[in-house]
Amino acid sequence: MNTSTTNPAAGGAALYAIDPAHTHVEFAVRHLMISTVKGSFKELQGTVRVDESDTTRPAVSVTINAASIDTREPQRDAHLRSADFLDVDRAPAIAFKSRRADGQLDRPFKLVGDLTIRGVTREVVLDVVPEGRGVDPWGNERAGFSATARISRGEFGLTYNQVLEAGGVLIGDEVKISIDVELVKQAAGSAA
Repeated sequence: MNTSTTNPAAGGAALYAIDPAHTHVEFAVRHLMISTVKGSFKELQGTVRVDESDTTRPAVSVTINAASIDTREPQRDAHLRSADFLDVDRAPAIAFKSRRADGQLDRPFKLVGDLTIRGVTREVVLDVVPEGRGVDPWGNERAGFSATARISRGEFGLTYNQVLEAGGVLIGDEVKISIDVELVKQAAGSAA
């Protein structure tokens, strides 16, 4: 993520915090093999730290409250929180920690990291697009990014399903993830 300071020659680390009010984590899964169910997570927090001397290793750390899942259907959401799916009593958080960035952070790049769902960790690759940078009316430096990925829910132990009488399954295995994130640069003392 291109989180360079105003004076890149100065070097050092820049720390950004996710603005949860302007960040959205959404997912989509096939249902009955004929339609798509979409949902989101309403509660998350995280930071991005970029060292000016090595922008290939941005330290991205995100934690999502698994119980904040919302598919606009309370009965389905309760089932998704249960041991059949996210098992939020045993694994209350979904987490992502980056390993490296492949590409320049000021243009589309791939962010490789570890995603943990339900206590199972797998490597995932996010396709990230920088959406812009600017200063808000209160003088805070902000940066926006969008990202997408596809994961297999089965690889994370989310194997609940039902075989349909007409053939096929109730819930698809592939989960499409879509993220829109807004970051706020933290004061210089925070990056130490």
